Amino acid sequence: MDVEFFLKLRTTFIRRFYDAAAKGFLETQKLIEGGEAPYEPPYCGENSDGEPPFLGEWLEAETSVQVIGRTAISILSESLKVYFIQWDELLGIGCRKHLKAKFNKGYWPGYRECLGTACGIDWVQCPADVEFIEQIAFARNTSQHGGRITSMSANHPSDLRKRFPNPIFVADHEKNADEDEIFALNWLGSELIVSREMLYEAIRQVELLVDWLEPQLQKTRWGH
Repeated sequence: MDVEFFLKLRTTFIRRFYDAAAKGFLETQKLIEGGEAPYEPPYCGENSDGEPPFLGEWLEAETSVQVIGRTAISILSESLKVYFIQWDELLGIGCRKHLKAKFNKGYWPGYRECLGTACGIDWVQCPADVEFIEQIAFARNTSQHGGRITSMSANHPSDLRKRFPNPIFVADHEKNADEDEIFALNWLGSELIVSREMLYEAIRQVELLVDWLEPQLQKTRWGH
């Protein structure tokens, strides 16, 4: 089985899925911001309650884009997970059986240690950003478990910045926050934000990782 081929079928799908699914909602936002039909603003330029016109529609479109982004990053994380699972089966290692405690922390630390030991992989040489890869899996978990009944958003756990001093999947303005702002964010929490730019970079990092891993896994399987 060509595991890399099927992984990249998935990453190609994720790119296409995100762009196709988000297109209509981004167009709605663009029309609202430009005051174009069918979102021409009233003469006074605001609603009776003082809010910008069509704010509710704009926010609903933004929520939709974020749900699509969270779905896409979850599919990406699951794709990398099943890539590792398939290679584990092909090599007959049984990673989860031998490293149960490590896998309790997630599939990425588990397979990283297992394949490193079984296949002699030196992760220091990896051209992909391994912390970025870890944050992909973390974002998937946040997407699945960080919700509240009162909102369609998903919030990172409060210890986000203890685990990742430079979190990737947050709002842009949070990435350059000062100490006081970070203190407030640690208290209030940060929303999981998956922008197109960061999704595409996440996909690039996964493909970079797989391109580097594949020859080493093939060598372990075939002995040359």
